Amino acid sequence: MPRGAALESQSGLQMARPRIYGAVIGPATSRVGMIVMHPASNFMGHYLLDAFARRGVQVLALNSRYVNNDTTLVMERVIQDLGAGVAFMRRRDVERLTLVGNSGGAALACLYQSQAERLTIEATPAGDPVQLDPSQLPPADAIALAAAHPGRPQLLGRWLDASVVDERDPLAALPELDIYDAGRTVPFEDAFVDRVRARQRARHDAITAYVTRRLGFLRSRPDGPRDEALVVHRTYADPRFVDVTIDANDRAPGGNRGDPRAVNYGPNCLGRYSTLTSWLSQWSSASCADGPANLAATSVPVLQLEYTADQAVFPSDIAAWSRAAGDREQRHAVKGATHYLAGQPQLLDEVADHLESFAVAS
Repeated sequence: MPRGAALESQSGLQMARPRIYGAVIGPATSRVGMIVMHPASNFMGHYLLDAFARRGVQVLALNSRYVNNDTTLVMERVIQDLGAGVAFMRRRDVERLTLVGNSGGAALACLYQSQAERLTIEATPAGDPVQLDPSQLPPADAIALAAAHPGRPQLLGRWLDASVVDERDPLAALPELDIYDAGRTVPFEDAFVDRVRARQRARHDAITAYVTRRLGFLRSRPDGPRDEALVVHRTYADPRFVDVTIDANDRAPGGNRGDPRAVNYGPNCLGRYSTLTSWLSQWSSASCADGPANLAATSVPVLQLEYTADQAVFPSDIAAWSRAAGDREQRHAVKGATHYLAGQPQLLDEVADHLESFAVAS
C-alpha cells in the first residue's frame, strides 16, 4: 500500500516499510471472491472465516494499516489499503469480486466503491493532500452489507453521552439528560429522547468546532506541530441501549460491547482517543465516510443482511441503507442474529450461505 503521512503510526517499522496483512480462505481456483475488511478491527480473526473456509469462493480477510489502533486513522488512507486488497484478488484471477461490509466495514466498502467509480477526494477534511490515483482504487463488482452501521460519524453522533457537563471532566453529568440515571424509568418519554438527541448533536458539533479551531491555531504557528492528541470521554450512551422500544427490533437491553454504563465511563471505547486530523476524517460530520450517501453514488448490486437482534445496528439504519441502494438491493433478515453472532453457529452458516450465493450471482 502507498506510504502514509509522517507520525501516523507509533511503529517506526510501519512508517519506514508500510505493509498491510490479510488471510486468504478458500480455493485458489475459484474465479469468485470476497473481501471482508474493517477500518481498524482485526478481520484476520473474523467470526465468518471458518464458515467461509467450507465454501467454494476465495475470501480475503484484510486488515488496514491501523489494525487494532484507530487513534491516528484517516479514512482517505484506509481506502488505499482496501485498493491494495482488490488489486491482490484480481492478480489471483478473481473475476467477480464482492466487498463485504460487516459492521464498520460497510461504510468503508461504500466509500471505496464510490471513489473507485468516480474519484473526487483530493484531501482529508484537515486539508492534507492524499494524492489518490485511480490505479490505487480498482473497482469491485458488488457490495454486501451485514450488520452494517451507517458510518463512524453517524454512529458516534448517536452514542455520545448527552449528559456530559465538561469535556475535561469524565464524571460530571446532568441528571436530567443522563440515560443511565438510577431514577430514570423506561420506556423513555419522547420529549426526553428528543432533548438527548439534540444535545448529542450539539456536543458532536462543539467537539468538531474545537478541533477545527485548535488545528488552525497549531498550523498557523511557524514552529507549531501539524497535529495533536484528543481525548473524548463517555462515548457509549445511545438511548436505544436502555429502551428497546426505540427503533425496536428483537434485541435485549444493553449494548454490543458489554454493560453500556460501564463501557461509557470506561477508559477505552469508540472515539475515545484520536488526533485532531483523525477526528475530522473518521468521527466528524466533515468525514467522507457516510455509508448510505456513498452507497447511493455506486452502481453495483447490493445485498443487505439485517441481524434482527442487533444491539448496535437498528431498523432505522437498515432503512437508510435500503433507500440508498434502491432497486439494486437484495435484502434478507437473519432472525435472532446478534451483532457478532456469538454462540449462534447455525446463523453463521446462514449468513455465509447468503454471502456466497450473492457473490456467485453478482
